[in-house]
Amino acid sequence: MTAELSIIRVQHPKPYVSVWYWGLQNQTKLYSSRIEARNKHHGRIAVSDRHTYEYDIDMNSDVAPARVLRMVKPGSKVLEIGAGPGSITRHLSGTLECDVVALEIDPSAIEKLKPFARSVYPMDLNDASWSDIVREKDGVFDYVIAADVLEHVYDPWSVLSGMKSLLNDTGSVILSLPHVGHAAIAGCLVDEDFEYRDWGLLDRTHVRFFGIKNVQHLLNSQGMSIEQAEFVVRTPEMTEFCQRWSRLPQDVQAALQRNRYSHVFQVVSRSVPKERAENDIYLMGLPVEQPDEETRQHWTNMMAGLPLSEEIDLQSTIGPVDTSTASRVEPGPLAKKKKKSLARLLGLKK
Repeated sequence: MTAELSIIRVQHPKPYVSVWYWGLQNQTKLYSSRIEARNKHHGRIAVSDRHTYEYDIDMNSDVAPARVLRMVKPGSKVLEIGAGPGSITRHLSGTLECDVVALEIDPSAIEKLKPFARSVYPMDLNDASWSDIVREKDGVFDYVIAADVLEHVYDPWSVLSGMKSLLNDTGSVILSLPHVGHAAIAGCLVDEDFEYRDWGLLDRTHVRFFGIKNVQHLLNSQGMSIEQAEFVVRTPEMTEFCQRWSRLPQDVQAALQRNRYSHVFQVVSRSVPKERAENDIYLMGLPVEQPDEETRQHWTNMMAGLPLSEEIDLQSTIGPVDTSTASRVEPGPLAKKKKKSLARLLGLKK
């Protein structure tokens, strides 16, 4: 990325009002199994003709994008980095009537993003000059948002420093980060299979991983104090690893869940420079509120329906070596019905 990089200028949109909402009140509106599995951990439900990371948001739901949006005051000047096709952006500029500038590197996503932002910069966050270019063109902001972005960059500390430099005198940084300390991921390690996938907590495009303490240190290392923080909570049965989790003995499951943060799926935070912080939240001191029964049942049923990967090794790591043919677990109902691999359902195979 160089200073000569051109930017895309588009007209500011009218308030966005025509959306399909996803949330606890209309969870039965599942539009396409091809993409829905890939986007579960963000509360993302997408129809087959949409971009992979295009999804609908119920502003009142417990998913991370809705929590991010609720931290933004209406009418603010906002920079959203890694905005994708504009799923959050459309609510920023429409529902919240914010003045939005967006960064995105995917050309196909940029085309969908244009109607929802005043300016769109095609930028690579791994290039340290990105923040200087934005400041020169658009100044500073009330909010700089990175929703599930920093895990995809090689140097999240540098990117966060750039985000901080773009805040005005009252501005905040809003982050959403996946939690690698979740019990389901610990279960993968016990099962000797750090199972990278095309989506979820172990998305194969993640290059950085964060425990609760790492999130705290990331922000503190850049002179930031957390003024607001929320956890997205999912039990292992509510995640994409539910079938692997169900094969673990109960005593192993119990041991892995002794960590009081073992059900934290994502960490959503709003932080400000330490010198003007009115609050300084310590993440390890926050309670973890379990999801209500309706939410629990919905995600449990949804994830139980995902088909098993054709490449998964079901040999148990607990007890003596089983020299016989590896046992198979019963496929979920979606696998029985569709008879297709997860890769094919996600559109990764014809």
